[in-house]
Parts: sequence; structure tokens; C-alpha cells
Amino acid sequence: MSHVFEALRKSKGQAENEDVFAPEAIFRTPEKVPDFGSIRTENAEIRPEVRLAVWDNPGTLAADRYRLLRLQLEKLQSKRTLRTILLTSASPQDGKSTVALNLAVVLAGQGKHRVLVLEADLRCPSFVRRLGLSPWKGLSECLAHGLDPVTAVRRVDPLQFYLLPAGERVDNPTELLQSERLTHLVQAMSGWFDWILIDSPPVSPIADTLALKPRADASLLVVRSGKTPREAVEEAIQQLGPGFVMGIVLNGAKSLNRKYAEYYSKYYGQTIATKRKVVGRPAK
Repeated sequence: MSHVFEALRKSKGQAENEDVFAPEAIFRTPEKVPDFGSIRTENAEIRPEVRLAVWDNPGTLAADRYRLLRLQLEKLQSKRTLRTILLTSASPQDGKSTVALNLAVVLAGQGKHRVLVLEADLRCPSFVRRLGLSPWKGLSECLAHGLDPVTAVRRVDPLQFYLLPAGERVDNPTELLQSERLTHLVQAMSGWFDWILIDSPPVSPIADTLALKPRADASLLVVRSGKTPREAVEEAIQQLGPGFVMGIVLNGAKSLNRKYAEYYSKYYGQTIATKRKVVGRPAK
């Protein structure tokens, strides 16, 4: 076990009330790289309803759009600090978690890069269920009870990204997401992973996403083609800040509507579209 992982653990001589997330505990040896081989592995069930285009249908236009998004993000990362991305949506059922899963897989590149999905939607978690995984303790236990986050991270095979799930449902998610424990957790993990994708609730009507904003370098806003009201997009951008929203993912678009492209591009300079056939019930 790496010294970085050990730095997160309480030594036997520490007092029981010492905060495991205290900065001096986390950053004792920031130059060390964790032993990722020691992290437990969970095997996912990749069913059609997961809509994992980059895995099930890598030759499709939808998968190509995610690869294009990866190239754009890597280009931005070479020019600025960009490691932790907040993935959110203007309204519910826009498909942000579907986008997060596909983006995690394509960024991981079959294990070439270390990618962590941090499930911060504590009100409506979905990753464990969608991937057919057996539940385990996650982010809420880390924040509420001081659980060592090392024990809560799993590698998801065969997709080869890492997951820190939401964990148990809690009554006070906004307060937990505003805590300094989350700040310290993200700061520590940003030194371990090439990318951290924070899956957050929609921007409206709750405050959880705004509580997560200070922990991320930038945001991708997911919008569902033909469904998300223009007013909801405008409100989301206003709340997050145009400078913080680095791009909009147009989800569920059978073709890229010129009107959509021209309207959204004025906010950030370029429209990113994921084109896929919408089957059955819309994804979360």
C-alpha cells in the first residue's frame, strides 16, 4: 500500500477524534503515486439499457462524438489546469449520467489513463444499479462518518475506470457537499487520477451543484435535444457562470440542429453534440 494511501489512514497512536481529511494527513507525501493494483475490482454488467455507445458500438457516430470530446478536453488540458470536471444538466432526465459513463470509458482508454467517476448526486444515485454492481459504502459515508475514501474506491472492469459511488442516501446532502471534507478529498484524489468526473444533480431547483462548483476546474452542461427548455439552459449557465461552463453536450440529437448550435455557441464558443438514437425511457 502506497504512502499516499497510508497518509489517509489513522495511525494507531492518533486520537479517535482526529479528522482523517485534515490537510496535514492527506498531503504528507503528495509526490507518491498510489498502488492502484491494491484497489478492489468490481465487474460491471454492460446491458443495452446502459447506453454505453463507446463500448457496445465503438464504430457509431455517437461513439465518435465522445472521442471528439476527449480530444477537445485533452487539448484544453494541455493549455490550462483541467483535471476535475463537473458534469451537470439544466434539468432532470437530460442524460448527464449516460454522458458521464461514456466519457469515463473513452477517457480511460482501456486503462491508459486513470479516470475517477465521483458520484456526487446523493439524492438520486444510479451508477451502481445501472452497472449491475453490488452496493458498497461510498461518498456519503466518507463525508458523514469519516470513512477512509481508499476503501470506497473501486475499479470497474472491463471498462477500466474507477468509481467512488454516492453510497447511502442521506437527509442533508447539500450540507455534506459543502463540507471541507469534500474539498480535502477532491484535492487528494486530483493528485492520483488523470481525470475526475464529478456527476452532480441538475443545476435547478436544488443547490447541490453550486456547492460542488468550487471543487471543480470547469463544467460540462448536458442538454437534451428537443426537450430541455431554452430558459432552463440560460438559467443554468447564469448560475454556474459562463466562464465556468466550458462546453455544452447536446444529448439525444439525431442531427445537429443549426439553430441549437448557433444559440448555444455564443456562450462558450463551440457546441459539442452526442448523437444517439433515443430508445425507450430517457436516461437520467
